[in-house]
Amino acid sequence: MRESILKNKSYHFAVLIVKTYKIISSEKKEYTLSRQLLKSGTSIGANIREAEFAQSNKDFINKMSIALKEANETEYWLLLLKDTEFIKIEDFNLLINHNKELIKMLVSTINTMKSKI
Repeated sequence: MRESILKNKSYHFAVLIVKTYKIISSEKKEYTLSRQLLKSGTSIGANIREAEFAQSNKDFINKMSIALKEANETEYWLLLLKDTEFIKIEDFNLLINHNKELIKMLVSTINTMKSKI
């Protein structure tokens, strides 16, 4: 159940990231930072999906840990895009809140699985 919520939230977040990328690249003509955001922001959900069919508990933890790293990197790019005024503060707040929620859920999932090993 928990992973399903995480899977859904990470997918919704990826959609928001793709839409943000499209706006930044088309309206602001910024391609480098926005591409980095696109890669890390969509990688979170991709790694969560990979974890669904992990070969072992250790593999599951590894995939979720990679998703957590990607979420942390995404936070960096969001902060940088905000501070360089490529995204509006309202958009930043929406995205950073979603990202922080994903981070909390990933940490909880990883810790829960580690306690079972």
